[in-house]
Amino acid sequence: MPMDFLRRIEDETFPLTVTDPVDIRNAAVLVAAGLVEATLPTESDEPGLAGVVERITPLGRAELRRMRNKPA
Repeated sequence: MPMDFLRRIEDETFPLTVTDPVDIRNAAVLVAAGLVEATLPTESDEPGLAGVVERITPLGRAELRRMRNKPA
């Protein structure tokens, strides 16, 4: 899930290279939601190209804080 991916990359060093197709799809969803900035391959690119997550946006950081503070 995209939000699990966001949590997983929260403490990574950016730019972060992602090669797993599932991670690339998750990153694309997060880009569309404005939670990360990334350069990602498109479907017309050759298979196996990596994507690069440049950063988690302030909106993405706020969402991470909200998720941490949310009662279980």
